[in-house]
Amino acid sequence: MFNINMFYAVLCFISGHVFGWYAHNLQFVNEFWKDRVLLPILLFGIPCLLSFFYGTKFAMAAVPELWTARFMAAIFSYVAFPIMTWYYLGESIFTFKTMACISLSFCILLIQIFAK
Repeated sequence: MFNINMFYAVLCFISGHVFGWYAHNLQFVNEFWKDRVLLPILLFGIPCLLSFFYGTKFAMAAVPELWTARFMAAIFSYVAFPIMTWYYLGESIFTFKTMACISLSFCILLIQIFAK
């Protein structure tokens, strides 16, 4: 179940969320990006889509269920988004609401991977 394809899928999904975070949120980090709409889309959007494409491909090779790949992609946003949002914008991950959502997300992932 958890093999090299699953490992590559996780890496691709995390990198896809990192690129997506930059594409969406650099406008709040630096004034340079505030009115530049196409530049971050071109710089980060294409690698983001490629990461998700290959992440889905690797996930389907590991566990041939598209629902598992979809939940993996969604859940690993909880790895990239809170860290980057805390680092760049100072918003804490350590609130009850956020920690509960992250915990529940990983429970969903474990169910998708290990339940038959």
